[in-house]
Amino acid sequence: MRLPDTAHTRQPWRIHEIAPDFHLEDVWALPTPGGVDDFPRLVRLTANRDAADTPSRAARALVVVRRVLGSWFGWDAPDSGIGSRVGTLRDRLPADLASAPPGPEFPHRPFTSVYLTETEWAAEIANRTVHAVVHLAWVPDGTGGYRGQMAVLVKPNGALGRAYMKAIAPFRYLVVYPPLIRHFGQAWRAA
Repeated sequence: MRLPDTAHTRQPWRIHEIAPDFHLEDVWALPTPGGVDDFPRLVRLTANRDAADTPSRAARALVVVRRVLGSWFGWDAPDSGIGSRVGTLRDRLPADLASAPPGPEFPHRPFTSVYLTETEWAAEIANRTVHAVVHLAWVPDGTGGYRGQMAVLVKPNGALGRAYMKAIAPFRYLVVYPPLIRHFGQAWRAA
């Protein structure tokens, strides 16, 4: 379920101090009910998820189309990412987060962990279109339990990045996020 921006902006998340120049695109409630200590499980599930595993053929097709377009137009060239076109957000971390392990590696996707706490985790990706952050948090669900919450923050790269974000918005809301959120729930229940 999509949540209002305030579900993210009103929380005292560390990401606010680290990425104040990023725009909040989306906030989603994840169907991952659990207890106070279950956040590490959500982080592992997310880091190990493979976009090819989604049950949605349409979402898988969009991933293929995006990869092809990225290859044709050079959007994902080695010199377009973290450490080349943009610096890593790890360089912005306060001392307490910088000295801690950043979180897991992503074996199947081009994200890089930025930081991990007991209730939040941020990972970043960059290419010629955007520098983006996926922020996961573990929040009370109002019934005495907890659930995951996902926010997506972006910093478009000029006019190309702004146009790209506008062009993909309908696909994100209609084709990508609904099966992604369902897949989170199914993988959570199966684990």
